[in-house]
Amino acid sequence: MLAVVLALLSAVLFGAMTVALRFGLRTGSSQDPVLGAFITTAVAALVAGTAAALDPEATELSLRDAGFFALAGLIAPGASQLLFTRAVRDAGPSRTSVVVGTAPLFAAAIAILLLGEPVEAPLLIGGILVVGAGLVLVRESGRPSHVRMSGIAIAFVATLLFTSRDNLVRWYSGETSSGSVRGAAVAITAGALGTLLFLVATRRRDLWKGLDGLPWVPFAAAGLFFGLSYVCLFAAYYRARVTVVSPLVATESLWGVSLSVLLFRRTEVVGPRLVTAALLVVVGGTLISIFR
Repeated sequence: MLAVVLALLSAVLFGAMTVALRFGLRTGSSQDPVLGAFITTAVAALVAGTAAALDPEATELSLRDAGFFALAGLIAPGASQLLFTRAVRDAGPSRTSVVVGTAPLFAAAIAILLLGEPVEAPLLIGGILVVGAGLVLVRESGRPSHVRMSGIAIAFVATLLFTSRDNLVRWYSGETSSGSVRGAAVAITAGALGTLLFLVATRRRDLWKGLDGLPWVPFAAAGLFFGLSYVCLFAAYYRARVTVVSPLVATESLWGVSLSVLLFRRTEVVGPRLVTAALLVVVGGTLISIFR
């Protein structure tokens, strides 16, 4: 029962993180996805690091394991969070949440192609539903003027990075027994450092340009939600099977859309097509997660 609560809480927190990012990016003077991504991952790293330090069941990481988790963290949430934050700016939180919900399809496709996992009927049905959701989203009529197709495309790339990280961790899990919360803390910290390096490399003298007037509270809140979501996710996986946890985590699309309806009713314009896409993603993702 605790694992179910933790998995659902992880999904809700991830949806809340998406919405909080939108609050931070809603004004012209604060639409800086790079700084927003850095603040988010930095705060998330503090949250995950604190959780790892306080966890009495956390196991020590070897240097090899720490290096691997750091590499995974550079992929996601490092590079992926940069793209994800920009996607929220350009496509809005509800549509970005639906796109991210297609992650199980990407994960299954990568696992089948590269890890030799078998193809089964439920996976194909789930894949068809998720693809159908993507088509509904792309062909959506009457979307708000601020929603750009480029933002939706960026969200798909961010999702591909999420799933690449997941499959990398899945592959490495056979090489180590230390998939602890400390691993998550190392990954998020590496992601934050990677984002900082990106800032240094791309801005140099104008490194902190845009800090004036930047809404710190929404981005810090997003980082808090993001870090707690990671902690809850790892705790859930330690207490229940993947087939129990994954379908519950897949509901994050519905939570993102629901929170967007409550908080951005006028600007997000959540219509029947978007709701249908979210439902298709959840059902398809659940089938893929259960039978993969």
